[in-house]
Amino acid sequence: MNFTRWSARLPGTQRRAAARTEHAVSPDRRGEGCVPAARAEQLSDGVVPVPAVDELPAREVLDRVPALVALVHGTDHRIAYVNDAYAAAFGVRPTGEPAREALPELAELGLLPLLDQVLRSGKPRTLKSRKAVDGRSYTFTCTPAAEHGDGAGVLVFATDVTDHAEAAERLRTSERRQRETAVTLQRSLLPQELEQPDDLRIAATYQPGGTEAAVGGDWYDVITLGAGRTALVIGDVMGRGVRAAAVMGQLRTAVRAYARLDLPPHEVLQLLDGLAIEIDANQIATCVYAVHDPNEGKLVYASAGHLPILVRDENGTVLRTDEPTGPPLGTGGWMHASGSVPLGPGSTAVLYTDGLVERRNEDLDEGIAALERALAGATGTPQVICDRLVRSAGVTADHDDDVALLVLQHPARTGADGELFRNAALELLGGVEAAPRARAFASGVLTSWRFPADLHDLGVLAASELVANSLQHGTPPTRLRLRRTDRRLIVEVTDGDEHLPRRRRAEPGDESGRGIAIVATIASTWGSRRTPGGGKAVWCEFVLPRP
Repeated sequence: MNFTRWSARLPGTQRRAAARTEHAVSPDRRGEGCVPAARAEQLSDGVVPVPAVDELPAREVLDRVPALVALVHGTDHRIAYVNDAYAAAFGVRPTGEPAREALPELAELGLLPLLDQVLRSGKPRTLKSRKAVDGRSYTFTCTPAAEHGDGAGVLVFATDVTDHAEAAERLRTSERRQRETAVTLQRSLLPQELEQPDDLRIAATYQPGGTEAAVGGDWYDVITLGAGRTALVIGDVMGRGVRAAAVMGQLRTAVRAYARLDLPPHEVLQLLDGLAIEIDANQIATCVYAVHDPNEGKLVYASAGHLPILVRDENGTVLRTDEPTGPPLGTGGWMHASGSVPLGPGSTAVLYTDGLVERRNEDLDEGIAALERALAGATGTPQVICDRLVRSAGVTADHDDDVALLVLQHPARTGADGELFRNAALELLGGVEAAPRARAFASGVLTSWRFPADLHDLGVLAASELVANSLQHGTPPTRLRLRRTDRRLIVEVTDGDEHLPRRRRAEPGDESGRGIAIVATIASTWGSRRTPGGGKAVWCEFVLPRP
């Protein structure tokens, strides 16, 4: 079979193209770069003539092609031809038999419907990288071709892509292992169990991106600061993979260390900003750091390029925190500032990362507004609210971005529960009578709260020592505050001096320096912090015996 007769069997478009090629090429140049036969005869003795392309036998060419070739014709795809490579791969196939019986390998690969489509449409179709029964992978291309007898045929051309398929599988396996490593690292760096403050109920959710998405650097944390105060943090390191998770772990560890200093939120972010630059100048992160004080009934926060906090009050109205918001951590040169939002009894606050609200081809504000609407109708425990918000945002296992969500409630205490959460405060103007007044006040309050005698006496002693320390080293006004929860007694004294006390060893001849040492010895824990507007607070806690 020569090239001219073979081209006559091609479909119309291909046949016309072949005809144009045949007429466009002069008789002495049809070798496509080879020496034409006419020229070969004129060369010196010993030169072997090179045939033109249209003079080559098509069957002989196809038999030598390393790719698998089969030709079928008719609606039942009867075998017209298979080349040597096809027979070597799948065995000799009898001509004239329908493909469904004679070419079972094509049926197993799902190629028969593809052959039907090619016959109907007259257009080629390709099936990429399918593993055949011989264990090797092939890419099949089915092209319409004219054939004698009962109608059009289909030329099946299969290229062995086993090496490429195995390389792609190794790459996928490597990426999958890297992702699993990053997810494991990410989860290990997140809190394994959230701290549960006395005055708040808290739940959190972390959902890594789907299997095709590299894990990011989302994180959250809850840190009890003492004296009933709680720090809450959520952040997102830009980038993907193990590096982002590692940077996240360093920032989270740093946040916990800075939180122990009990600094205002904007000062914590200022420290984190400098640390982020040292960790990796090319990696930035967004973050919100907030502090809740049940005595003040508000959430004080600072934001470094992060999304706004949402707060639903006891009436169901949802508020969105606004300014101040500074640039992300790691950019440097910015002075962060703190803001506040009410968070009284009965309120719920939500901190989250952009994976919860950001969608392709959708404005970010629309996602936040949708979250606001979902929060307005979400009731129940913090974990129930977490689950409802995640579902309402359409987050599934194949979500394309990480999602971190932190929900906190300041429950309204009523009835017997309300009796366990009590506050009492006394303003002290100074003078010699201040210390006796403080002792008498503490004794009366602790008696009314029905504390056992030993805890009563320890509480009175702690109040007396903290007030005496404030009167001697601080400045007016001085305030004594007693607070009880279901788990602890808190004694706190504030004054107008910013100098923070420290525990030191008093020499035998010293007349002072023992007050803080006594408090540190008798209390479960103690600490101090500077207060907004100047001044300081010194506090201690006593763990209540379990009923």
